[in-house]
Amino acid sequence: MNALRNKVQLIGRLGQDPEIINFEDGNKMAKFALATDDSYKDKKGLKVERAYWHNIVVKGGLVKVVENYVTKGQEIAIEGKLTNRSWEDKDGNKRYMTEIICNELLMLGK
Repeated sequence: MNALRNKVQLIGRLGQDPEIINFEDGNKMAKFALATDDSYKDKKGLKVERAYWHNIVVKGGLVKVVENYVTKGQEIAIEGKLTNRSWEDKDGNKRYMTEIICNELLMLGK
């Protein structure tokens, strides 16, 4: 049952090309926003479509795949875990972000 704890699976499209961050020790990290779509019918029976944006972080060997093959608009499936982080911005305000640390990625479509 532990394999099911803090597990996220999403299928969506990239909102922009991935940002690749190079560290001094030679490691890399990729970051991008993934949009997932949802729809429902309102009280009048009209279809309402919504997009949800998710912040995705990729580390380790998958960064090379993202760097070489994943681009804006591409549909992908990811699996990972939710994380939260906080920091203070330049004005001293506390900021929060929820991210998904991706440990599996599958390119879909063309």
